[in-house]
Amino acid sequence: MASISRFLERKLKVKVNKDKSKVALAQDSSFLGFTFTRMKLTATEKAIHGFKTKLRRLTGRSWGVSMSSRYASLLLYIRGWMNYFGVGMKYNDVVELDHWLCRRIRMCYWKQWRRARRRIGELIKLGSARYQAIRTGLSRKSYWHLAKTLSTNMGLSKAFLEKQGLVSIRTLWIQIHYPAKAR
Repeated sequence: MASISRFLERKLKVKVNKDKSKVALAQDSSFLGFTFTRMKLTATEKAIHGFKTKLRRLTGRSWGVSMSSRYASLLLYIRGWMNYFGVGMKYNDVVELDHWLCRRIRMCYWKQWRRARRRIGELIKLGSARYQAIRTGLSRKSYWHLAKTLSTNMGLSKAFLEKQGLVSIRTLWIQIHYPAKAR
């Protein structure tokens, strides 16, 4: 550490901060939210945790905004985050995050619909089977649980959510890693 600091300060005229600097293997340290894992650049757990925390705040059930402004906020944040950290994400993690985000959005719709009659009517209108919509609409289980049911997934399908304005994390990842195929 001493010889490297001396070289940087004398030859390159760079001030070395002793508190932030260390000499370690690449996989044992992180820099700007990235670390090296088996010769690959990956996003740190702290960065991914921060991403999920912010998404939780943007998809909170009690946040009293319209779905269109929620989608706009999500678009800005997700696009910016993926442009920076998308290089260091694994495909399986991205797919899992995408499913989790869709479930959060379905939960928001479920909360907005409030009453059983409206829930049933909306699910039927969106294409769910009548029996499944009634069964799900009358259920007293939690929003999070009901956001994963068959009728909710049929009615509030991924295609419907994307048409409403939800950006797909998976699609952004594909555009970053395979730009020629994404077009």
